[in-house]
Amino acid sequence: MNQSETKRTPVIGQEEDVIDIKDVVLKVWRIWPYIVLSVIFALSIAYVVIRYSVPEYQVSSKFFVKEKENPFSLFESAGLSMGGSGEMELGNQIIILKSRPISNATLERLNFDVEYFKQGRFITTEEYQNTPIAVQVDWEHPQLANGDILIKWSDRQNFSVTYLDESYQQIFADSDSRNKLENPSSPDQTFKFNEWVELPMNRFKIGQTSAEPSGQIIIRIRDRHGLINHYTGDNLQIASMDKQSTILKLTINTHTPKKGSDYLNTLQEVYLENELQEKNAMATNTINFIDAQLVVLSDSLMYIENRLENFRSNNSIYDLSSEGTAIFEQLKALENELAKEKFKREYYQQLTNYLQREDYNQIVVPSGLGIEDPILNTLITNLLELQAEKSMHASKLTNISPPLREVNRKIKDMNLSILELLQNVDNNAQLLIKDLQERINKITSTFSSLPQTEQNLLRIQREFSLNEGLYTFLMERRAEAAITRASNTPSNKIIETALINSIPISPKTTLTYLIAIILGLALPVGFSLGRTFFSNKIKDGKELERKAKLNVISTISQSEEADNLVVLKKHRSGVTEAFRSLRANLNFILPKDKPSIVLITSSISGEGKTFSSINLASVYALSNKKTLLIGCDMRKPKIFDDFGISNKEGLSTYLSGNQDDVNKVIQKTAYENLDIIVSGPIPPNPAELLITNRFAELLEEMKGRYDMVVLDTPPVGLVSETLDLIRLADISLFVVRYNYSNKQFIDHINSLKKQDILKKAYIIFNGLDKDAEQYGYGTGYGYGYGYGYGYGYYDEDQDNRSFIKKLFRRK
Repeated sequence: MNQSETKRTPVIGQEEDVIDIKDVVLKVWRIWPYIVLSVIFALSIAYVVIRYSVPEYQVSSKFFVKEKENPFSLFESAGLSMGGSGEMELGNQIIILKSRPISNATLERLNFDVEYFKQGRFITTEEYQNTPIAVQVDWEHPQLANGDILIKWSDRQNFSVTYLDESYQQIFADSDSRNKLENPSSPDQTFKFNEWVELPMNRFKIGQTSAEPSGQIIIRIRDRHGLINHYTGDNLQIASMDKQSTILKLTINTHTPKKGSDYLNTLQEVYLENELQEKNAMATNTINFIDAQLVVLSDSLMYIENRLENFRSNNSIYDLSSEGTAIFEQLKALENELAKEKFKREYYQQLTNYLQREDYNQIVVPSGLGIEDPILNTLITNLLELQAEKSMHASKLTNISPPLREVNRKIKDMNLSILELLQNVDNNAQLLIKDLQERINKITSTFSSLPQTEQNLLRIQREFSLNEGLYTFLMERRAEAAITRASNTPSNKIIETALINSIPISPKTTLTYLIAIILGLALPVGFSLGRTFFSNKIKDGKELERKAKLNVISTISQSEEADNLVVLKKHRSGVTEAFRSLRANLNFILPKDKPSIVLITSSISGEGKTFSSINLASVYALSNKKTLLIGCDMRKPKIFDDFGISNKEGLSTYLSGNQDDVNKVIQKTAYENLDIIVSGPIPPNPAELLITNRFAELLEEMKGRYDMVVLDTPPVGLVSETLDLIRLADISLFVVRYNYSNKQFIDHINSLKKQDILKKAYIIFNGLDKDAEQYGYGTGYGYGYGYGYGYGYYDEDQDNRSFIKKLFRRK
């Protein structure tokens, strides 16, 4: 496929860079085989990643948290805001669910301290529950943990132990310290099933749970500290399902979904049991407090009852008189009320001591003892709840953390409020006790009217009745506390047990394949466009037209011939047609019917100026114009070799005066109308020879003999004499070669144009390869013309390459 140009008038190039979407698309389309191969390769890698990655699943459950009343609602109703909100309470419950004590209690119920893995061909997967062996670990003995241990057996009696990893953690029973142990030695002996394996760094027992006579499995002993870190870290996510609700969604990501499901369900159960235990703690404290009182009261009651029986028996008196009975009933009622008030005051004093010492574990709620004070009961209940919340925070957070500081502030405020309230109720109790005592003393003074024996009986019976009433009162309170404890239920509840999402979250099959396709497309496209963007070689004729201040007059395809005589030997090739097009374009520019001098140069050697000079001269000669080709590059003579003529005499010998007869340096070629003055032997001063008047006179003389004179000059970027020759030519052609010439040469040409050195100058875009011209990398007008010839319009341009060669010929 060869490309030539159309005979349209060239357009002046523009300075600014304009992104041509069509050019970008063509560049991408040019490398489509590599894109296909890249996408296939990327998809293959994606398949391997998906096929041999251990899938990770998401397990989730829903948990309802009952919204609690604000502990400071009594104060807020009075206009005194004490802080706290439902949002903060929900956040606190989330922290509690992720706390280390809750996680530790959960793991106590689950057998997660030993993990079992089955080794596949490429990946290792965890076996959970259905394992061929069961391992029992002695945590009172040092253990090597968090590393793989191979257990292998060939019969049902013995097994071997092999340490597989290079690094393990050594766990000690009575210490939180952990040592890193490198490359432990595996034991040489075998061990028996169901017997303790005694090793310096491990102690465990293995029992068989299947009928397999032989097999192997990898175990990994996990210490509790590491497990807690794992299950309280980022793997467990807890968040509110909606801003308007108090339902939490618990999510855990795991490679073993059943294991994650068991953990979430057990975690919620432990949380509810912990909540119930906290509720029961109030009733338990009440029962314990009453039991302590009943022990003393029971002894006193038994002692007084014996005294009463002995007195009645010794004095033969069993009943009081009507007057004594009336006094007894009055005193009994007052003394029962007095005993209750003293009991309350004793509770107030004990409660004050607890609050002052900030010892909240033994506090009893007043309502449990029959003290019906709604404000005090509410404050004590909320104080105990805050203390429980503080315990949960303290297990996970430091004292300076915001949640713990906030809870401490609330407890301190609550403590002060309760102490102030206790001072008031204690004062009221003192006044009531004093009043009751006065009333009792007043009634007691009437005893003197009764017989002495009856008075003594009345005193003993009063004491017995007082203790009996208090005993009955406490027994009733104890029964109520026991009933309350038995009827307590958690406020929160499990809405939905753990549900396993059957679609793995990792690896994401669709996303992985999509990323593979994008990378498969992006890498070759990015490489191709990036190589074009960062390349300093000229590869795009349209870019050349935009940036150069000279017109691009022609685009010449890459010649497949071994020599430079393409026009003369391949009359029906695309390259020949391109030079014919160049000749036609020059006819529009040069004066008609007058001899002309065409100078051809380039920036550096190898861009094809000699090739262009020979073929331009040849195409003029074929059009019956007498043409002279002069080799002006005396540093690197070339033309003589292409035509098979001598280089002993030429331009250098004539300009230096060694040959005065110009006719002797003009050599005829084998082709009609084409003569050549070769460069001649290399002189010591080629630059000085070319700028002499003798050369200018030679050109004038040749214009009188020939219709067209073509000058093959040295590269303008390497030597200086070419710039002096430009003024002697009617038109100058700068050869720029595809994927060879430097982009800086465009700036050099523009600089010469700006300095007004170039009057009539144009650019030949040379050496465009077949694939580049097929995908539109020539100039705009060149592409249009070359399209017809580039696809085998001429017999000489038939592309006989194999499909594979065509495929990988692309650049």
